[in-house]
Amino acid sequence: MNDMAVINEETIKNKIYSICGFQVMLDRDLAELYGVETKVLNQKEDTAYIKHVN
Repeated sequence: MNDMAVINEETIKNKIYSICGFQVMLDRDLAELYGVETKVLNQKEDTAYIKHVN
């Protein structure tokens, strides 16, 4: 059984910002959506970036 919660589309839309023509989300908002701490999300991003660069 899947333990994922359903997130309202409007909630996600309210967390998307337009900056210099790009649509972005803040790391704290992404972490909240994934149910993790911001620092954990950032650690995962750093690891993924390093894997793609090497």
